[in-house]
This record gives sequence, C-alpha cells and structure tokens, in this order.
Amino acid sequence: MARVTKNIKAEKQAKVSRVLTFSCVDGPGNRLVLFLQGCNFDCITCHNPHTINHCNHCGDCVPECPSEALTQNSESGTVTWYPEKCTHCDKCIDVCSHKSSPKISLMTVSDVLEIARENQFFLSGVTISGGEATMQLPFIIELFKAIKTDPQLSHLTCFIDSNGSLSSEGWSRVLPYLDGAMIDLKSWQNETHQWLVGRENHRVLSSINFLAEHQKLHEVRLLHIPGKSDLDTEVEQVGRYLSSLPETVAIRLNAFQHHGVIGEALNWSKCTKQQMNEFHDQLFAYVQRPMLTPQVYT
Repeated sequence: MARVTKNIKAEKQAKVSRVLTFSCVDGPGNRLVLFLQGCNFDCITCHNPHTINHCNHCGDCVPECPSEALTQNSESGTVTWYPEKCTHCDKCIDVCSHKSSPKISLMTVSDVLEIARENQFFLSGVTISGGEATMQLPFIIELFKAIKTDPQLSHLTCFIDSNGSLSSEGWSRVLPYLDGAMIDLKSWQNETHQWLVGRENHRVLSSINFLAEHQKLHEVRLLHIPGKSDLDTEVEQVGRYLSSLPETVAIRLNAFQHHGVIGEALNWSKCTKQQMNEFHDQLFAYVQRPMLTPQVYT
C-alpha cells in the first residue's frame, strides 16, 4: 500500500499510479495526465500491466528494491512505499507477479488542482487515464467539476482515456463536465474481445455510440494485432461502423508492439509498418477519411 504523504481531507481521493505534468499524446494539446490504478480488463497485450490490480501486499518486491524504498510491516504485512528514497528503477514492478505496483499515491482533488495551477500556463487540459480511469468515477466527477468552476483552471479541457466499459448511466453522470473521451475498440467479434481482454465488447460499442451521440467522443483507437485480432478480417464491418461516426471523431490506428507487454503476447509477432499500411488501406476503402497511424515502430 502506498504511503500517504499529505493529510487526506474529507474529499474524493484516487489511487494514482503515475502523474505526467506534460504530455502531447493523451488528448489534444499539452496535457496533465493522471494514470489511475486498477482495471476491469485483463488485456493480453496491455503495455501497462502493473496498473491492472491493486497491491496484495505479498512482499515479494520489498527485498528486491535496491534503494530500500519499500518496507513491509511485520505485524500487518502492509507494504509501504517511500517515494523520497525511490529511484524509479521499476524493479518492484518487474518482480511483481500480481500485475500491480506498490508505488501508488493517494491523491485528493485538491492535490491535483494544485499541480494544475502550478502548470496552468503550459497546459491545454487534463486527461484521466489508467488502468481504467472510470473505475474511480466519483473522483473524476469531483475533479472535473472543480476544474470547470475554478477561475484559474476553467480554460482547461477535461478528457477521459477509457476502455469503454462504463455504462451509459455512468457516462451521463460525468457528461456535464466532460469535454472528450478516447475509447479503445480492441476487436469486432465479441468472442475475440472476450479472449483478448477477458470481457465482452457490447459495453464498449455502447460507450462509443453514446459519446458520439452527445458530441463527447474525441477519438476511437484500434490496435492492429496481425493474425490475432479480428479487426482486419472483419474490415468491412469495422470500416462501415467507423464511417458512421461523426466527422469530428479522430480514428487512430495503433500497431501492436512488445513494449511493456508480459506473458504469451511477447511471443506474438509485432505489427510492421507494411502491415499497418495494408490495414490502413483496407479500412480506408470503407471509412474514406483521414486516420492516424504510428510515427514510430519499436
């Protein structure tokens, strides 16, 4: 469990895996990004698998920490992280077999607002990512509401990066304070989606449709995994579906790579630039609009 570095006030708080004060790849412009801990998907291809589960305090990471930034209470068994000692070598993440991290901070809405104010003149907005951000929806709603009502910060746009698993009722709660959402469409067939992430995709498609209807869908992202996903074998249906979305919605094609991936997917072939170009051209025949493709293949 993370060590709390500040007094927690009587306000919403979140379990945060990482904070980026400047990012140009998590929504439009330059953004403050919070990566929240915990996810309800278990994607085989996840490049941040340490954000899926919460620490179970097994203690395996404690003796592996070279800077002694982790301790385990002999009585309660609780693992505590000391960020002032941490060098962020990520050895603890590497040895964790639970798809988690002990380096989690509890942050209140006020904590995040303070960071936003410090960087407000350099920011276009705030993006909440994960893990799966919407699993901590009450915190997001309170944070976005606070941003929208703060004279210093109201110019910032509020975005959510999501796997699309939130219900329409959940999206309705955050909708008044939301400027845009980025949703992953990982496969077309429900069976393939179940295999890739452990859950069906009906809710994902529902989220995309709901957000598009309310002009809150900023981007739909497709991960091309040659020979594994079905986005290329179902290209006509996928393409016609994407073409039905508003012209304002960006479509981003991502290429499967090995960065951060663990387990069986490391044995899968990476998506090459040629394969991505072929996939793009197949989709374009039906979408007939610009689609973003990777600039770098690693």
